Amino acid sequence: MRVDYRIERPVMLSASFEVGGFTVLLGTSGEGKTLLLRAIAGLLPARGEPFDGLPPQRRAVGYLPQGHALFPHLNAWQNVAFALRGPRRRDEAVAWLERVGLATLAERRPAQLSGGQQQRVALARALARKPQLLLLDEPTSALDPATRDDVLAELIAEVHAAGIPALAVSHDPALAAVADRLVLMHDRRIVQVGAPAEVHARPASGAVARLLGLRNVQRGRIVGAPGTQRLLWPEAGASLPVDTALVDGTEVDWHIAPEAVEWHDAATATADAVAASVELRQVGAHGHGAGLRCGQARLWAALPPEGAMHGRVRLPTSSIRCWPV
Repeated sequence: MRVDYRIERPVMLSASFEVGGFTVLLGTSGEGKTLLLRAIAGLLPARGEPFDGLPPQRRAVGYLPQGHALFPHLNAWQNVAFALRGPRRRDEAVAWLERVGLATLAERRPAQLSGGQQQRVALARALARKPQLLLLDEPTSALDPATRDDVLAELIAEVHAAGIPALAVSHDPALAAVADRLVLMHDRRIVQVGAPAEVHARPASGAVARLLGLRNVQRGRIVGAPGTQRLLWPEAGASLPVDTALVDGTEVDWHIAPEAVEWHDAATATADAVAASVELRQVGAHGHGAGLRCGQARLWAALPPEGAMHGRVRLPTSSIRCWPV
């Protein structure tokens, strides 16, 4: 489904992209992501497709606002039944709750449910409308890290099972990592679209790299001509060899993957190595690494040898990516 909308108030915003499967629109707070969902749902004056000109009640959308917006005085099945009509509303509502694994909790009110359970009730209510498009606003915002992945897996499985395209807006890179399709927004415009693997492999800019949660996105400046270029890294007081097609004096965002950073002791360090000290060691289920202090900058790297606290790091030229800003 093609989304093509233009909003003029309260902010200027234009967005055009395809929604397929579970699509995530990723952007920082204040970009207008929620405004776009409200415009598609008909809750905000705007022009665009789909559903242009239709009142909210005639738009075939299921909308899960941030916080789920469940009615606190109604139990779970009554919340779902709010989207239904006819004498069999209760049976249909319970059937939808069964699809999201909550039929046994049909009589409970929202305050008696966990954040993940409330989200599934809201999802059942949205799907009960049999929409052509599902809209989700920050669906991970009310979830704690311990349950987020499981709830996301259930949410995406239900979306796929229903066969309804879904557009989720978020600033959470964890949500972007499980999308079928990824849309990146910066400065209130779409800056990159693609499959998550493609976008992660080739971010279009430093801003996109930051949105994706990549570590080691730094600011610098290119000096010299191609073939003899250096990358000035002011925060670290360093000058690094680079190989780009950018002209002398170009301000850049640059990135190096933590696993590409090489740790050396003083005896083995090359002339281009940067002085570093270990600030933080991370060891856990989601990976190992170290936060290094280089001048005024922080650089993430693989874990140095046990006990090593001071040394020098080399940043291989082939591992540095630069984007003009």
